[in-house]
Amino acid sequence: MNFLYFDPGLGAMIIQTIIAAVAGVVLFSKNLMHKIKVFLGLTKNSDDDVFEDIDVKEKDSENSK
Repeated sequence: MNFLYFDPGLGAMIIQTIIAAVAGVVLFSKNLMHKIKVFLGLTKNSDDDVFEDIDVKEKDSENSK
């Protein structure tokens, strides 16, 4: 009968693989859920102008003299 030998390096590799798989699933599902919510109109698409709500007056700009 042959028993498998698990050294500490293999155990660390298995744990790292499990953590990477969980992180990959979480990140993929976040992106997928965001796309579904935008498609259904439940959330606003974040591709809009980021500086839309900033009011710049003429006297504040560098070009006005």
